[in-house]
Amino acid sequence: MLTLTGRTLSKTVETQIGKSLLQIAQSESIDWQFNCSRGTCAKCRCIVEEGADLLSEVSDAEWDRLGPDELDAGYRLGCQAVVEAKGVIKAINKTYF
Repeated sequence: MLTLTGRTLSKTVETQIGKSLLQIAQSESIDWQFNCSRGTCAKCRCIVEEGADLLSEVSDAEWDRLGPDELDAGYRLGCQAVVEAKGVIKAINKTYF
């Protein structure tokens, strides 16, 4: 199960392997903030509270946009974090602005 929390909406949905957290949020009408969906604006930044090991490895775009402290704390870019395995994942959109 995948629980995504946007600005005002939170939903628990079936895990969708091969899709990014942002893609899933959009398909489920969750108000997840984003601008570019390429990893350059960082507006889709989120904290992965559970299930980080079920997501793709941190991308170059994330290394470029997020600091080491953020990555260590569990922050990801929703457009770059792709679900790779089934399990429990919880992520909250935490944009900078």
